[in-house]
Amino acid sequence: MLSKMTTYLMGELTATSQDYKLLKNMNKLTSLKYVDIKDIVVNRSRNLKDLNQKYAALQLYPNHITLIEKQVAALEKAAYKLDAYSKILKAKYKKLERR
Repeated sequence: MLSKMTTYLMGELTATSQDYKLLKNMNKLTSLKYVDIKDIVVNRSRNLKDLNQKYAALQLYPNHITLIEKQVAALEKAAYKLDAYSKILKAKYKKLERR
């Protein structure tokens, strides 16, 4: 009877030992996986910072473009006025030339 009890207890201890070894291996693998995930997150964070800096730098350009559009519109308006004035002068010159 004692040998059966010893065999039973040895089996239980072996199973428990194997369970702990399995848990130890799982913890190691989980730890490695977390290290990999941390590296991925750090890289993504760095990339996100870079993108935010580039986006902030690009935000200046729409303001410049709007300003340039306004200046071009003003130049275009001035060019039309100058063209109209030159046509008036041309008509006056032709009128004076005919006299």
